[in-house]
Amino acid sequence: MSTNRLITTSIAYVNGAPHIGYAMELIEADAMARWSRARGNSTFFLTGTDEHGSKIYREAKKEGIDTQTMTDRNAKPFRALCDTLAISIDDFIRTTDERHKIGARAIWERIKANGDLEYREFEGLYCVGCETFYTEKELLDGKCPNHLTTPEVLTEKNVFFKLSRYSEQIAQLIESNTLQILPEFRKNEILQLAKEGLKDISFSRPRAVLPWGIDVPDDPDQVMYVWCDALSNYITAVGFGQNDNWQQYWQDGEVMHFIGKDILRFHAAIWPAMLLAADLPLPKKICVHGFLTSEGHKMSKSLGNVVDPFAIVEEFGGNPDPLRCFLLAEVPFGRDADFTRKRFFELYNARLANGLGNLFSRVLTLAKKGNVTIPDAIIDTNLSEAIQQIKNTIDDHMQVCELHYALEALFTAVEYLNHDIDRKKPWILVKTDVEATQSMIADWLCALEIMAHEIAIFLPDTGAKMFEALNNLEPVILFPRKEMEQ
Repeated sequence: MSTNRLITTSIAYVNGAPHIGYAMELIEADAMARWSRARGNSTFFLTGTDEHGSKIYREAKKEGIDTQTMTDRNAKPFRALCDTLAISIDDFIRTTDERHKIGARAIWERIKANGDLEYREFEGLYCVGCETFYTEKELLDGKCPNHLTTPEVLTEKNVFFKLSRYSEQIAQLIESNTLQILPEFRKNEILQLAKEGLKDISFSRPRAVLPWGIDVPDDPDQVMYVWCDALSNYITAVGFGQNDNWQQYWQDGEVMHFIGKDILRFHAAIWPAMLLAADLPLPKKICVHGFLTSEGHKMSKSLGNVVDPFAIVEEFGGNPDPLRCFLLAEVPFGRDADFTRKRFFELYNARLANGLGNLFSRVLTLAKKGNVTIPDAIIDTNLSEAIQQIKNTIDDHMQVCELHYALEALFTAVEYLNHDIDRKKPWILVKTDVEATQSMIADWLCALEIMAHEIAIFLPDTGAKMFEALNNLEPVILFPRKEMEQ
């Protein structure tokens, strides 16, 4: 039975260049979207950019340029990264898009009509870097836990969202897996927070403080704070506030959010509460990835260890699959991991050049020499069952967002076929039984054709090259061996 599925990444804040952590999130969500489509589901894949807030406004002012001009400029690399990494998005939403503003205001109006918004004067600790108010308890030695900077003390009269009303309901939704948090250990983290009781949050900022944002309906002196502005992109992009297209996914389908662990509270507490207050369905799954370090350290320009995804793809002749392979296979979903160039090249040569690439070249060379074509199905029952089991294993792992195990299943298939060739020794058998040899090679070709569909889920450029070569039955080098430059 097919499913309508909306898959989203978080939207990237446009105050800097895209980094490898964002690339990882795009690639993970893309693999899920490609798998969903491959299994016959109507799938809509969304990403985009978050373009409002204090940081953006202050940076534009510092540069002496119009804020919209700066966001137009800064959004381009994020859109370009999708093309560079072969990300199969269906839409790219920008929070400065008029369609988004219309939808965000529509959600605001719904929450207001439900009685969940009210004006309050308060004093809070505000981190400009996070665009977030913190409590004393949440700070680390009096500093923002993410930026290690001292928050500003702000006194403002803002619109507040009554988040506390939804603590018990959200805890129940998470505990019952109605709102499923993956991996499981992240569920316990947010569940505890909800059970302790969520606090009401500031939902707007004074225009005098923040001139750059979406106007609050019926109050020109207030601008929407990040929650209703940024979080609502997931539903405004599919037409909420403008048409009924959003219902295909939000009412009749399955919504999956891919996010980083640092914004879990926003997506598993604030966003669901907003949807409940607006009388809208909730997402089905929130898939939470960890952080990447580089060469054992947090990435920073001063250390010179920032990993540029554009540069890595360019280093491999524009092929995104070596980087995709590393970020999907080497990084257990949900866990933190370290990117090192040494391990990156080791994985490339072992899994891609010597593994998949060698197998593919090997089988096509045998096929060309023996003038063998691809049959309709695999004859060898054992081989056929092994390949089907690989597909089943991939499906099992993708259902629970274990992308690294799903890709590992494909490399298991590569090893299986390589061992099968070594065991059956067609170069010897052909001397005594040409027909049996051709039958074996045909089976291997058919297995590779089936595998190409699965490989294209994770490594789309490789899958396309495999299909082309199988169509022509011409041996190709998918992955030339490559040594790391010192």
